[in-house]
Amino acid sequence: MLTHTTTRVLEPSDLGAALAVLESEPVANAFVTSRVQIAGLDPWRLGGEMWGWYADGRLRSLCYSGANLVPICAGPEAVRAFADRARRAGRRCSSIVGPAEPTAELWRLLEPGWGPARDVRANQPLMVTESPSADVEPDPLVRRVRKDEMDVLMPACVDMFTEEVGVSPLAGDGGLLYQARVAELIGAGRSFARIDDGKVVFKAEIGATTPQVCQIQGVWVAPEYRGRGLSETGMAAVLRYALADVAPVVSLYVNDYNTPARKAYRRIGFRETGAFMSVLF
Repeated sequence: MLTHTTTRVLEPSDLGAALAVLESEPVANAFVTSRVQIAGLDPWRLGGEMWGWYADGRLRSLCYSGANLVPICAGPEAVRAFADRARRAGRRCSSIVGPAEPTAELWRLLEPGWGPARDVRANQPLMVTESPSADVEPDPLVRRVRKDEMDVLMPACVDMFTEEVGVSPLAGDGGLLYQARVAELIGAGRSFARIDDGKVVFKAEIGATTPQVCQIQGVWVAPEYRGRGLSETGMAAVLRYALADVAPVVSLYVNDYNTPARKAYRRIGFRETGAFMSVLF
């Protein structure tokens, strides 16, 4: 039996169908779901297009095409369709990121035209928890960052981003977009840090949020304080805030080679449930 398929850019009127796809895998899709719930599907507000793949008239898969290219609930046929559209449009994104299997296939199809990548992180364990471990006491000095502490936090954010991604977030526009994002998270009460004598010792943010799940990002310990267990106690504190104030499930993803971080996250109650992949340009 032949299946009729088609791919198109979704419109605001497709919001309900798109959310149904996104919410079918709430943890894996948290980043895109959070954006769509706030901005809808209007490309200007969303910061990119949402592509939809239909089989027999039903929306089955999505691909967010903005600063990131993100395949969502995409099987092999949908991935091929998204790769064809991305290839025709040309590369506009700074990364491809998403669940490891479809992201790997998408990159395999796009690499001949889009490569080489600056970095490929093929296995980034996705970790989840619904409750903190009793084995790690939260750091009582980790708290929400105040709006008047933006200048104190910003250097730590820049150092974290540069160390993690390999390029400075201040390049290009001088860091205006990055500073705006940091300020947005502080204003929303989703930026946390331990600040000792005016210096950030530990920091992390709750990035994507939906009613079902939230995602911790930007975890960083000042280099001279590493090896003292501050990532565990600091993350335990952030996890406590997240579960109490934001969502019943907390997730994050981490590079597979970052063995100390994976061990620390397991100690505070996270378990590995899947894997992401990132291709950085």
